[in-house]
Amino acid sequence: MQQVSLGIVGCGTISDVYFEAEDRFDILQVGACADIVPEKAREKAEEYGVSTYGEITDVLDDPEIDIVVNLTPPSVHSEVLLQSIEAGKHVYTEKPLAVSAEQGTEILSRATENGVAVGVAPDTFLGGGIQTCRNVIDSGQIGKPVGATAVWASSGHEHWHPSPELYYKDGGGPLFDMGPYYLTALVFLMGSVESVSGTTRQTFSQRTITSQPKSGTTIDVEVPTHESATLEFESGAIGTLLMSFDVSETDLSGTFEVYGTKGTLRVPDPNQFSGPVTVHRDDMADGEWETVPITHGHTDENRGIGVADMAYSIRTDWKQRANGELGYHVLEIMDGIREASASHAYVDLSQSCEQPNPLPADFPTKLSN
Repeated sequence: MQQVSLGIVGCGTISDVYFEAEDRFDILQVGACADIVPEKAREKAEEYGVSTYGEITDVLDDPEIDIVVNLTPPSVHSEVLLQSIEAGKHVYTEKPLAVSAEQGTEILSRATENGVAVGVAPDTFLGGGIQTCRNVIDSGQIGKPVGATAVWASSGHEHWHPSPELYYKDGGGPLFDMGPYYLTALVFLMGSVESVSGTTRQTFSQRTITSQPKSGTTIDVEVPTHESATLEFESGAIGTLLMSFDVSETDLSGTFEVYGTKGTLRVPDPNQFSGPVTVHRDDMADGEWETVPITHGHTDENRGIGVADMAYSIRTDWKQRANGELGYHVLEIMDGIREASASHAYVDLSQSCEQPNPLPADFPTKLSN
């Protein structure tokens, strides 16, 4: 099978796992890279043996590049994706798809017009942990899902991240930064969301960086930093979501549970690929939990599996899981939560989303749907 060639745009720290994806997935090869600072692209090209590098036009003008992998800040996702789509390239982007549902709609529309595919991170739901959770639900071990709780909370990225500014600009905030991991997993596990309500606040108008190398620098905050929502799924299930940069300490962060008519499923960190996965069923004693064996592979740091998923869909009749429809649905949920907060009303989502199929346990060698 012919390999799919990647052009990586954005050569920051996260880019390493995408350069290394070709070592994990035979279908992928990195053919070019670019950065707004061309020197960064040159350094990565030399490190990984990539021949074409420089600015984005160097990637888009290369006829050998099949997929542009967009690793730029969220505020320019739409710009980079539209430019790549107009050049006839398939696109795969780090989350979120864009900073607004309106931008997301344009991206998907242009992609359809140009006959190219769209893929969106996170791809962690393709890892063994979340795939095992889907198996638990589909096999009826907890009955029919009736609800879910997902919580991620911290005191903010300025305490540990070397360059935390972008997390407080348009496209940032805890909902747009961490929310996609939880929301993508929720849609994969429970299906499409029909409507949302939400309340958000911006607790501080400025933040002071305490991490190195920018300790003491003041950041202007442009986005909400404490965001809470209720999700109504098409199935009738109800989800509760809390994402925050305003919590100094809590034992709840990372709580992710699905409640069914016959039991409860504890879902592992959706920012990771592994377990543990635990279940309490109604026939078990109070306080007793059972650890479920992981049913799927890809439990290590496998970011890039979403690009491999996309590559197989380009070369075969494989049905892409980490697709633009899913990425847009997650974006519309997040956009809707903030709209609901502003309007003090429920927001009905404009589009449903097909629940992605589980992966075959031996992906990527077995290409059956």
